[in-house]
Amino acid sequence: MYLLLRLIINAAALFVVAYFVPGVHVSGIVGAIIAAIILGIANAIIKPILIVISLPLEILTLGLFTFIINAVLFWVVGHLGLGLSVHGFWAALWGSIILWLVSWALSAILAPRRAYR
Repeated sequence: MYLLLRLIINAAALFVVAYFVPGVHVSGIVGAIIAAIILGIANAIIKPILIVISLPLEILTLGLFTFIINAVLFWVVGHLGLGLSVHGFWAALWGSIILWLVSWALSAILAPRRAYR
């Protein structure tokens, strides 16, 4: 249930990104859900590998290089043609930042942390 709620939150956040960032377009509800699934898989599998590979840059920039990694993943998912299209690196950078902010805010409101016992 929690995973489904996170998926819906990320799909809604993609619509917000498409509304505010020129150069980012979502094809519809199904496209947003598919793009949210692909982004989730990319963030779970590929992002940690890229962070380890770019560890010297991560240390040098005090973790700010993670924004670039997020933008590249967002851009790559946008170029797969699965419901999300991203035109340009700056659209990907701003899109990934706004996606993070909106999904964080919606998660804080709709999906409070589970208590660990």
